[in-house]
Amino acid sequence: MEEVKISTEYIKLDQFLKWVGVCESGVDAKHFVVEGNVRVNGEVEIRRGKKLYQGDRIEAAGKEFLVK
Repeated sequence: MEEVKISTEYIKLDQFLKWVGVCESGVDAKHFVVEGNVRVNGEVEIRRGKKLYQGDRIEAAGKEFLVK
């Protein structure tokens, strides 16, 4: 599991996916999320604007991330 540190209160899911390199653009991230390819804290998440906070766990593209 890769730990990803954020310096703000939260980060939106689509921005997070671009930042960690799972998606190349916002459009890619939107389609990736809407198609049900992402889990947040074990639940499938289809809202690209979902706010991620410290302690959230994200599974995408065969990788796991922990927001720190």
